[in-house]
Amino acid sequence: MAFRQARLSSTTVALLLLLVAAVEVQMLVVDAASASKKKPAVPAVIVFGDSTVDTGNNNAINTVLKSNFPPYGRDLHLPGGGATGRFCNGRMPPDFVSEALGLPLLVPAYLDPAYSIKDFATGVVFASAGSGLDNVTASVLAVLPLWKEVEYFKEYQQRLAEHVRPDGAKHIVSNAAYIVSVGTNDILENYYLLVTGRILEFSPSEYSDFLIAQAEEFLTTIYTLGARRVTFVGLPAMGCLPLERTLNVLRGGSCIEEYNTVAREYNVRVKTMMARLRAKLQGFRLAYVDVYNSMVDVISHPEKLGLENVSEGCCATGKVEMAYLCNDVSPFTCHDADKYFFWDSFHPTEKLNRFFATGITKALLEII
Repeated sequence: MAFRQARLSSTTVALLLLLVAAVEVQMLVVDAASASKKKPAVPAVIVFGDSTVDTGNNNAINTVLKSNFPPYGRDLHLPGGGATGRFCNGRMPPDFVSEALGLPLLVPAYLDPAYSIKDFATGVVFASAGSGLDNVTASVLAVLPLWKEVEYFKEYQQRLAEHVRPDGAKHIVSNAAYIVSVGTNDILENYYLLVTGRILEFSPSEYSDFLIAQAEEFLTTIYTLGARRVTFVGLPAMGCLPLERTLNVLRGGSCIEEYNTVAREYNVRVKTMMARLRAKLQGFRLAYVDVYNSMVDVISHPEKLGLENVSEGCCATGKVEMAYLCNDVSPFTCHDADKYFFWDSFHPTEKLNRFFATGITKALLEII
């Protein structure tokens, strides 16, 4: 009998050891799951600018510059995806930046009624396709001027204070990661399109100085409103956009070097302006994002990203189509956008947006 009791005791001990081991394994699983959930590096991503970062604000305004219809968004296979008003086949740079910083996969447009202040507390886009640093630029296609984006930012802060109390709102605004991407429309849709008369007022160099002064005023304004960690995206190689190549028929559809020269000179000056602001405004962590050289490098060496076409867009003929001209009726739209640099005649594909987002994320990580 004593021997039987000893056996029972051993069995009990063994069961207890197995139970302890099971608990430890479960704890490891829970810890691993928790570790896999990336802690957000910042409380929110806040975005200003034009179509390079607009995630759908133009849907809510009376303008012809929209993209809330197929084939736009055809590769955006996420909840809330599809043709959202993003000028792309999929996600935009703010979306990828948000994901990289541990925040939601999509950054909503402020004017999208499908989202509330609860959603905007972790990310919001005020950008409007067609907008620019020059307020006159927005009038060309009746979109939101930059000053209106700032007004919405002020309204957002009031709503945020009601949602998470004033201290919570202040924390989000001051610690958020900001993306500002704007300027291309000022040159291509305003100055060189000859519709606003700016070309009669300024030489190209003078207009660049004017735009930089506007950028400095804008950056100072959002600083006074609480922004502290801001990335400012330089101009791309504008002369290499498919639409501009198409218009350059006399030179065989090559890049328009005049436009690229303007972009390079502007970028040099804007970096000088940003250095001045960093020295002037205490605690202002301002970083420049170079898309010009990244764009030229990919166009010159498309094999680096596995691209087959860097001169035309995927949508329709890829030469002039954008907005309503890029629609689901065209039989020429490519099947695999990942082989293209451009989605339409003006905007990159999702693959290139992801690529450019890495540069923005890197710049942000250096200032947060």
